[in-house]
Amino acid sequence: MDNRERVDVLIENGCVITVDPQRRVIDNGAVAVKGDRIVAVGETSALASKYVADRVIDARRKAVLPGLIDAHAHAGHAMLRTIGGADGDAWTAACETIYTRASDENFWEVESHLAALERLKAGVTTGVSLLGGGNSIMRVDDPVYARRHCDAVVKTGTRSIVAVGPSRPPAPRTYTQHLSKGSVTRNIDFDTMYDVCADIVDACHGDADGRIRIALTLPVYAPDYDPELTAYEREFRDQARRYMALCRERGLTFTQDGHRGGTLAFAHRELGLLNESSFMSHAIDLTDDDIAACQESGASIIHNPSAIMSIIGRCPVPELIDAGVNVAIGSDAAAPDRGYDMFRHMWQCMHYHRRHFRDPHVLPHGKVLEMVTIDAAKALSMDDELGSLEVGKKADIILVDLFKPHMMPMNMPVHRVTCFANAADVCMTMVGGRILMENHRVLTVDEGEILERVSAAAQLMLERSGLQHLLDEPPTLWRRSHY
Repeated sequence: MDNRERVDVLIENGCVITVDPQRRVIDNGAVAVKGDRIVAVGETSALASKYVADRVIDARRKAVLPGLIDAHAHAGHAMLRTIGGADGDAWTAACETIYTRASDENFWEVESHLAALERLKAGVTTGVSLLGGGNSIMRVDDPVYARRHCDAVVKTGTRSIVAVGPSRPPAPRTYTQHLSKGSVTRNIDFDTMYDVCADIVDACHGDADGRIRIALTLPVYAPDYDPELTAYEREFRDQARRYMALCRERGLTFTQDGHRGGTLAFAHRELGLLNESSFMSHAIDLTDDDIAACQESGASIIHNPSAIMSIIGRCPVPELIDAGVNVAIGSDAAAPDRGYDMFRHMWQCMHYHRRHFRDPHVLPHGKVLEMVTIDAAKALSMDDELGSLEVGKKADIILVDLFKPHMMPMNMPVHRVTCFANAADVCMTMVGGRILMENHRVLTVDEGEILERVSAAAQLMLERSGLQHLLDEPPTLWRRSHY
């Protein structure tokens, strides 16, 4: 008689990189999963003698990792790759046009499918997506767009933190809704945007057994960098009061996109936006007062090393970490010139700061892995459930194939994952105990069908926006040192 405890899945014979409090790396390790939770982590021999599984996965020559977490990105952007070439102003203007006037419900659904699919295949099991972007232009004229975004994530099977909030001043802003019988254009004021955000929270927060969470966001008040915002200080203060009250009432997290020198201190001391549930993105060229605001409040910083803002200025990641501030890594989404491959962003992060200090010892490999796992989970207030392979946590697990030419020889697994792996090396992705991709094949959605729908939706978007010309090859693409 077999007296072993029955579990649903036993992943065995892998190199288990736990990112647990002891930071164990178990050479011939195993993870047992029952329902949506991890019930054991340890040596394969020990777990095989204790558990019998309905499904055994042989992870030989593979790294077993907690699912990666992308702590800052934008819904919508996956459909805007490369638009405008090197012209950042044209790309930002295109975001505003498309997000407010040239996108319909289908656009937001298929874009969400595309982004979730790319993340899933790259081992990103949890991702933040602001519902819009460019220069803080959000699709909050109607709750339907957030609903369609969330529905696509639910079907794909991953986790999403969808951040909603008002577009930047001035308001009202003009939004066009495309319907089956034509289109309707309306002017949307700040009160309507707030009501829509509250409706999104009511409709979507906690959906799919908690795989969907809603966060709130506001444009960053930065008059030193954008003087026209000075005229709207009253609106910024009023929105801070209203949205933070909603955060407290509903237990939501809060995020902002685009902090830079001086704005974090103002957000904390004048607007009351920083606390332990706040995660603030970019954070370039910070002052000592900005760093002190993070220390005092417990807010996390999201570093986007591949983003354009990290070219304009530098997020002082090592200095923040040394000051005791929690720092995670974000992709900043899939446009205009990057993607959801968090392995790329880990590598970029290390080299970005090592070049700054001219010191190859800055940011050890284990720390950058923490920044896309346990530190990212902490930033999102989810470290009690995600971010490491520990008993009781959600079974969000990925396998990375180590038996490839660019990953050999078989030694120093953490270094190989952070230096040499890429999204294509992820061969299995599990979320909440459910296998979403196995042997590189997505099991939850029809990948080909999604890509066909994306092509059709992108063409319609270009026709509606009149921005087809932004796909033309720039005349200065070749034989020059600068655009």
